[in-house]
Amino acid sequence: QLQLVESGGGLVQPGGSLRLSCTGSGVLLDRHVVGWFRQAPGKEREAVSCLGTSGGRTNFADSVKGRFTLSRDNAKNTVYLQMDMLKPDKTAVYYCARGSTFCGASVPIRPSRYDLWGQGTQVTVSS
Repeated sequence: QLQLVESGGGLVQPGGSLRLSCTGSGVLLDRHVVGWFRQAPGKEREAVSCLGTSGGRTNFADSVKGRFTLSRDNAKNTVYLQMDMLKPDKTAVYYCARGSTFCGASVPIRPSRYDLWGQGTQVTVSS
């Protein structure tokens, strides 16, 4: 069964950090683009970032550039989203997804191009 599982969410104070993990089951993440998205209550799902395959291309939403980074551990079949200097407006459920698309600095990250989604992990930024 193909599955993506996110973990690492929780409560963090403004200015703090969290590292989210996306682990694949039945799917090798290093062969696919992996995207991260978030959805706040009452809002549409929005793109956060994506990580390409072996070339390691990345793309980030303007609101997180310079504060979020991506990495991959192929031995663990896991992609990480490191989130630093978090702000309260980043409170949301964060999802990872497998993409049938290209990831690059000038390529929009469209949820419709991602076909396998995890269940999400809650991130709450609050004092």
